[in-house]
Amino acid sequence: MFDEEDKPKRVKVLKKITKQRLKNIALYYLKRYETSVENLRQVLRKRVNDYAYQNKDFDKGEAYGWIEEIVSDFERFGYVNDERFTEIRVRDYISAGKSIRYIRGKLREKGISEELVGSVLDNQEYDEYETALKLARKKHIGPFRADEEVRFENRQKDMGTLIRAGFSYDVVMKVLNLNEDDICGF
Repeated sequence: MFDEEDKPKRVKVLKKITKQRLKNIALYYLKRYETSVENLRQVLRKRVNDYAYQNKDFDKGEAYGWIEEIVSDFERFGYVNDERFTEIRVRDYISAGKSIRYIRGKLREKGISEELVGSVLDNQEYDEYETALKLARKKHIGPFRADEEVRFENRQKDMGTLIRAGFSYDVVMKVLNLNEDDICGF
């Protein structure tokens, strides 16, 4: 019989891209996810590019025009709203213990402007120290390690974890220098 390597690979034949199909793809995506305007644009462009790769005679320029129409219509109808998306994501990231740098980076990837991120972050209650403590507790690092010896051995590793998470050096040192007595209430 055939081995897995000997089987001919099936290429998934994509359905023809039309304006209505793009609209349906966008609606289905929005039904499942809250998204930004730029991210929706990227999702639709990826679908167009995948189809155009299989069908060389397909006019991507016309499809990109359809995408812009669909995105502007959805924005006008209120289906996509960058401010609403930003507020939801910022709230979720803060409750998950993410740093401001992490939040800004993730929202920049989704096409959100720095001004909008800044204004939403200004309206949120955020304490970098408490967030770093929350992450340390979640990952069992720093003052939340089992004993003092293991804590000392892994100090550099713990510092790297918190720094890579986007916390400032001062906050990281403050968290790592805590004693078990200092964190009883946390």
